[in-house]
Amino acid sequence: MPDRAASNLAAVPGITVGHWTDPAGATGCTVVLAPAGGMRAAAVARGRATGTRELDALDPRHLVEAIHAVLLTGGSAYGLGAADGVMRWLRARGRGLPVGRAGVVPIVPTAVIFDLGNTGQAVRWPTPEDAERACEAAGTAFAEGSVGAGTGATIGKAAGLAGMMKGGLGSWAVRSGEVIVGALVVVNAVGDVRDAHGAILAGARDPRGEFLDAQRYLAQGGAPLADRGGGGVGWAEDPSRGRRNTTLAVVATNAAVDRIQLQALAQAANDALARRITPFGTLFDGDITFAVSSGSAATASPLQVEALAAEAVPEALERAVRLAKGTPAVPGLADRRP
Repeated sequence: MPDRAASNLAAVPGITVGHWTDPAGATGCTVVLAPAGGMRAAAVARGRATGTRELDALDPRHLVEAIHAVLLTGGSAYGLGAADGVMRWLRARGRGLPVGRAGVVPIVPTAVIFDLGNTGQAVRWPTPEDAERACEAAGTAFAEGSVGAGTGATIGKAAGLAGMMKGGLGSWAVRSGEVIVGALVVVNAVGDVRDAHGAILAGARDPRGEFLDAQRYLAQGGAPLADRGGGGVGWAEDPSRGRRNTTLAVVATNAAVDRIQLQALAQAANDALARRITPFGTLFDGDITFAVSSGSAATASPLQVEALAAEAVPEALERAVRLAKGTPAVPGLADRRP
């Protein structure tokens, strides 16, 4: 039975979530563990600067019918190696794709954000040992905000790094009868995050500390990722500026949906993100959404699951920024709480 008290991704039966967090290095990783028998999965890549591992296994045409975990991690491409730790943890418990005498091969799709020095702190990234610790910590209750893969996340970098704010990790779940849809979002975007009314909740700020409106700034010809007052150096002169962004999401359900329908669910979740992050899926973002199913609950139609995702994803996104704690260099919305 689902945990009726949970209002996060782990409200979906069988799914657990664990973090490893490095506050000093402003990085971390978050693992979403499947039930022992695995879970159906698909993914959609919306951004054009992705860092991934085992993403091909999520194509509905692929031989692999189930995955055993999803890893979201900081560290850019360096962080992809942390997935080895998740595989070790799963293999030790006999969880993976059966391959005869060799035992099992755990399938662990992985996606990264760029957080290397984003907040002015030491440059570090998660290791396989750190990811194993995240697996050990997995459960149905887990922290949100500046934790796990959201530790070093930042947002609002369309006009440069000087006016950015802290991003983070958030999660939420909604129900309709026996159908549950949960979402977990890590936001580290170029763009701004908006609330349900379209007002900017967090994002790029001008020298006075007021919201700049990244979408309007770019539409009016503003130089992408150019620090104002800093000589106008942008991505063309310093390509590393364009590698600091990504929004990652996992949408989970207990509904009986196949992998093709899960791929459509991932796209619906992307659409929900695009309504709240402006701009979204840019040349400089590595946005990827995973969709997984761990159960067999009957639905009115696959559209019911997509409609529930459209409710869960924006709430998870808002929580990611509202609960994000700032650093000495980068403010967060959680700093404003009494």
